[in-house]
Amino acid sequence: MMENLNITDTELLVEVIRFASEKHKYQTRKDGRIPYINHPIEVAYLLVKVGETDAALLAAALLHDTIEDTKTSDKEILERFGQEVLNIVKEVTDDKKLSKYERKQAQIDHAPHLSRSAKLLKLADKTCNVQDIIKRPPGGWSVKRKMQYLDWAEAVVNGMRNTNEELENLFDEYVAKGRRVLNEALVTS
Repeated sequence: MMENLNITDTELLVEVIRFASEKHKYQTRKDGRIPYINHPIEVAYLLVKVGETDAALLAAALLHDTIEDTKTSDKEILERFGQEVLNIVKEVTDDKKLSKYERKQAQIDHAPHLSRSAKLLKLADKTCNVQDIIKRPPGGWSVKRKMQYLDWAEAVVNGMRNTNEELENLFDEYVAKGRRVLNEALVTS
């Protein structure tokens, strides 16, 4: 449990940043330029920006892709950061044994059943991802694929409504902006 770690929230978060940075050190975002660690930091920052300051939630935000995308075990997170952080991370971790389609559908299906902390984390993650689709799109993604991502992200988020109004409004704003930008790209192409 978080209380048993016997360190301050600040020390915890700095240790989590150090750990996540080490785990993601050779990765970049899908645009191929931005260091991957910027993404979990942005997710945690967005949560703070909308008033969510729970240390376990912020730690989980910084670690949310470690189990899924690096060689990080549940045991490592449990031993270093406690059960509460691990539980949140596990709730938002995709099962890589499933096909891409099955993983995407599972996110839609499970979204309404997540804990409040996991919903907040997933909302912030989707918000940051939508923003990246517009500002720093993955290389090789067509306008159609970007639109499909927006549709899918919206379907996931719709299952988590009434969790944090400010965060949901920000997500909606980015999706609307994304659709405008992508529709303009279709018209000019």
